[in-house]
Amino acid sequence: MSTRDFLRLLRAALLGAGAELAALALMATAAWLLLRAAERPPLAALTVAIVAVRTLALLRGGLRYAERLAGHEVILRWLGTLRTRVYQALAPGSRYSGGDLVTRLVSDVDALQDAVLRWGLPIAVAGIVGATAVAVTATASLGAAAALAAGLLLAGGLLPWLVIRVTAREAADNAPKRAELAERAVELVTGHRELVAAGALEEHRGRATRVVDGLAASERATGTKTALVTAAGVLVQLLTTVAVALLSGSGSHASVPWTAALTLAALTTFEVVLPLIGAARRVPEIRASAARVKAVLDEPVPREGFRTAHSGHFRLENAGVRHPGRAPALQGINLDLTPGKRVGILGPSGAGKTTLLRLLLGLETPTEGRVLLDGHPLTEYADLSKTIAGAEADAHVFHTTVHENLLIAKPDATDEELTEACRTAGFDLGLDRDTGPDGGSLSGGQRQRLVLARAVLAAPAVLVLDEPVEGLDLAHGDAVLGNVLAKAKGTVVLVTHRPEHLDGFDQVLTLEDGRALPAAAAGRRPGRP
Repeated sequence: MSTRDFLRLLRAALLGAGAELAALALMATAAWLLLRAAERPPLAALTVAIVAVRTLALLRGGLRYAERLAGHEVILRWLGTLRTRVYQALAPGSRYSGGDLVTRLVSDVDALQDAVLRWGLPIAVAGIVGATAVAVTATASLGAAAALAAGLLLAGGLLPWLVIRVTAREAADNAPKRAELAERAVELVTGHRELVAAGALEEHRGRATRVVDGLAASERATGTKTALVTAAGVLVQLLTTVAVALLSGSGSHASVPWTAALTLAALTTFEVVLPLIGAARRVPEIRASAARVKAVLDEPVPREGFRTAHSGHFRLENAGVRHPGRAPALQGINLDLTPGKRVGILGPSGAGKTTLLRLLLGLETPTEGRVLLDGHPLTEYADLSKTIAGAEADAHVFHTTVHENLLIAKPDATDEELTEACRTAGFDLGLDRDTGPDGGSLSGGQRQRLVLARAVLAAPAVLVLDEPVEGLDLAHGDAVLGNVLAKAKGTVVLVTHRPEHLDGFDQVLTLEDGRALPAAAAGRRPGRP
């Protein structure tokens, strides 16, 4: 945040303090006016107070509006800049998983907004208002001022600290559960079709529900403790107000209107301080969010690619991926993908197959080991997609025609080439057919074959296929896959659940819990170019 923005926030804090002081003065002046009027003084003795009440009422609303305008203008502009920086840090390829990416880009950045608007500014305002109230009370009674200061420190310092301690412990205990919930939510949304096809939707939904139930129980327990602390704050407010009333009314210069004004001013001052107890619940979350955002921004920015691939020789050396707070998604993978080689990857769901493909595609950065292309890190290549591409399980289908979706793979392709790619992938819809939002007007199988046709049309040096015919009729799927493999002239990496798809492959890599089991070598497919 720039110095200019900091000064604007300081101005917002002063405006907020002014609004609260106007409200406090309004309450005190109104109380003094009512009790002084009961003594039936000359009207001239009340004129200043009457004008002050009207002025303070207008001033309170005007200052509060100005404070909201000044504070939110700075924060929203700063958040836009910060979110852009976080996105730019995450975009080139990240070590964070899908749910964690969403958390860091959206929730964590939003939490930093609350750090300023609902914690930083309220503390500054409460400090200014509290100090002013104590100073004014001291003009009537030092004892009353001391009682008010003690009460404000207790309600605005000790009690929020207790809430932070309680919620910090709960946040630490629930952090793995929240990370798991974010990941499962992403899986349920983005992988809904696959889960339905595999008959695993209810199982995954049940796991997510159990995580939610555990978090809810923990939240209820923490809520009970913080409610007791909040009740203690109200009790402190009551006792302090009574103490101020008794002490300020016992002086030799005390008067009933002045005592009432000080008492109500003390009561009103706590209305600025007590919300800090509730706001303190978010402090551990804000700290964690700030740490995660800082971790993203502190990551070294990858150099812009400058190399051009030649042979397309990929090699993974002890490569692994670990997402924060979770078990390793992949670890200790060694794979030598020489040009023309065909490698099959087997393994149950969650074994790390898709993560391995993402490493090859440069969409995921290894947290251990390295991934090389022609002996150099993938980040050194200017346009990796010209060397390796394919049909990913979560490939996007744009809301346009089939024709335009296919041209993404090869912008200068002729209609004959598009038709041939569709024929190879078994996609039988017209090129002018509209696909709908995210391919919604296509069936699951049609969408899958369109993505496959796009991969065939791209004809990269290394073709990556992530379960390309899963969910299709077995005979039809086998025929489509056979056509695609026959069409492919270079290296092929195929992820599948069916070992029979890998007959004739040069190597079969079986994954389990992110690790590679002893690989099974197979002879080269007869007649393959």
